[in-house]
Amino acid sequence: MAHGSLIERLMAENEEFRRLRQEHQRYDQELEALKQQTSLSAEQQWRMTELKKLKLMAKDRMELILRQSRVTA
Repeated sequence: MAHGSLIERLMAENEEFRRLRQEHQRYDQELEALKQQTSLSAEQQWRMTELKKLKLMAKDRMELILRQSRVTA
């Protein structure tokens, strides 16, 4: 099964995968908005670091779901 169609199937069938993908996109958008700022407060810098971690955790979890789906497909 192609990678793209597996993602589409998971988006349709797997609630956790769908939620993780939405969260990942939300974190990415917030991160990009912060990157547009010319100067960041300490709180904003902390938030950027936090967003990067959250994004990575969501990505890692999605990758795990993808790997498990490939095995069971």
